[in-house]
Amino acid sequence: MVGGLRSETGGTVNSGRTGGGFSGKVALVTGATAGIGEATAIAFARQGAQVVVAGLDQQRGEGVAGRICDEGGEAIFFRGDVSDAAQVEAMVAATVAAYGRLDIGFNNAGISGDGPHLLHEYGIAEWRRTIDVNVKGVWLCMKYELAQMLGQDQRRSAGGVIVNMSSIAGLVASASAAYTASKHAVIGLTKSAALIYADQGIRINSVCPASIHTPMFDRYAQQTPDQVEVWKASHPVGRIGRADEVADAVLWLSSDGSQFVTGSSLVIDGGWTAQ
Repeated sequence: MVGGLRSETGGTVNSGRTGGGFSGKVALVTGATAGIGEATAIAFARQGAQVVVAGLDQQRGEGVAGRICDEGGEAIFFRGDVSDAAQVEAMVAATVAAYGRLDIGFNNAGISGDGPHLLHEYGIAEWRRTIDVNVKGVWLCMKYELAQMLGQDQRRSAGGVIVNMSSIAGLVASASAAYTASKHAVIGLTKSAALIYADQGIRINSVCPASIHTPMFDRYAQQTPDQVEVWKASHPVGRIGRADEVADAVLWLSSDGSQFVTGSSLVIDGGWTAQ
C-alpha cells in the first residue's frame, strides 16, 4: 500500500474527486505507466472518472495512480501483461471488484517492435512478440472488456466505449514491418468490432498518432539525434506532438460528444498523412 494506493487487485484509494464530464464512469487504461497512457489516465481522473492504471512497471504505475489520488481523484494500479489472457481477464475483474463496472477501455499498451528493416531478417520470436502485444493484446482486452460491458446495466454507461491505440503506421507503411503490420491490424480489428457491437450500444474507435513525445520517442531520439529535426519537419505543423494532445482525442472519443462516432480511426499527426 503506497499513499492510500492498493496495487494488483486494488480497491478504492481516495474518496476525493475532481468532477467533470466523466463523473460516475470507470475507465481502464493499459500501458498507463508512461507517455500517452499516463497522460490519458490522469486526464480521465481530472474529469471525474475512476481509473484503473494498468501496466508492467509497478513503480511507475503506482506513481501514476498515486498522483491521481494526490490530486483528489480515484485510481488503482494493476500490474499485468496484455498478451496473457489470464492476466487480462484478471485486470478486468479487478476493475469491477474495485469500482463495480467498466464504462471505458483505452487499449493503449504496445511496443515499438524494434527489429531489422529487412523483412527476411526478422527472427520468429521478434516478430511474434510485436504481434502478441500490439494485436493479440488489443484483442484480449476487447474480449474481456466487451464481455463485461455486455453483462452490466448499460443505462448508466450508454453501452460502453473502447478506444484502441493504432498509429499513422496503421495507415501508411513504416520501416518496421512488424510494427506496421500490427498497427494496420488494430485498425481492422477496431472496424470489425465496431460493426459487430454497434447495435448493442458499444462504440469502438482507434487513434492514430504520429510522432509524440513519449519515452519510446525519446529512446529513438537518443539513438539517432540527427533525425529529430527531420521528424519535426515531416509534420507540417513543424513540431512533435504531445501526449496530452492524444489524451484529449481519446477523451473526446469516450465522451457523449462523440455518440455518432464508431469504427473511426482518428488521425492525430500534425498534418503528416495529408501530404
